[in-house]
Amino acid sequence: MNKEQTKALAFTTLLFGSLAWWLMGMPGLNFISDTFEKIKTQKTTKKSSKTKSTKLATGTIIDSYKGVDVFYNGSVSHVNGRNKTKDGYNLGLKHQCVEFAKRFYYEAFNHKMPNSYGHAKDFYNSKLKHGSINKERNMYQYKNGGNEKPKTNDLIVIGPSKYNKFGHLMIVTNVKKDVVSFIQQNPGPNNPSRGKLKVEYNNGSWSIKSQNILGWLRLR
Repeated sequence: MNKEQTKALAFTTLLFGSLAWWLMGMPGLNFISDTFEKIKTQKTTKKSSKTKSTKLATGTIIDSYKGVDVFYNGSVSHVNGRNKTKDGYNLGLKHQCVEFAKRFYYEAFNHKMPNSYGHAKDFYNSKLKHGSINKERNMYQYKNGGNEKPKTNDLIVIGPSKYNKFGHLMIVTNVKKDVVSFIQQNPGPNNPSRGKLKVEYNNGSWSIKSQNILGWLRLR
């Protein structure tokens, strides 16, 4: 077979093959179309995921309780200056847990603490008797494991730990038979502003079942 005959045979094969593919309904065309559509969808999904994962700016409002805003702080060690009221009352370092706690009592109840400084762990005085007044905060103090159950708007005080030497503060938002709901500021970039803790009653004592909880303070 010479060169011209080979070309003629190839052309004929291609022609009749294409005709047969057309008569069979062009199998495989949908697969090609679906493949391109899948690639397009994957690109759109990646773009959407990238948008959702965009980090919040520090100082962004992420929650609110009784009209008092909770701000996003990013890293727990981040500080953006000191927050003071117009009359000079110190609310604390922005946007730490202490700042939210003092701002909450100031804005919601017009309460000023005699000692407006200190880390979170300093809000609980271990030398005081259960149920006595904490004069530095002008709030009544109850120990975790005492005979007083937490109430709404109480200030839960978490003591220092290996990974957090300053402690932490949370505000009680709701209390049920065996659960306490709370709101917090500055729990870390990957933790929510709200949560729940189990409460247990045993032989006349109420305990919030979580590590390092010293107790809670209460306005009266």
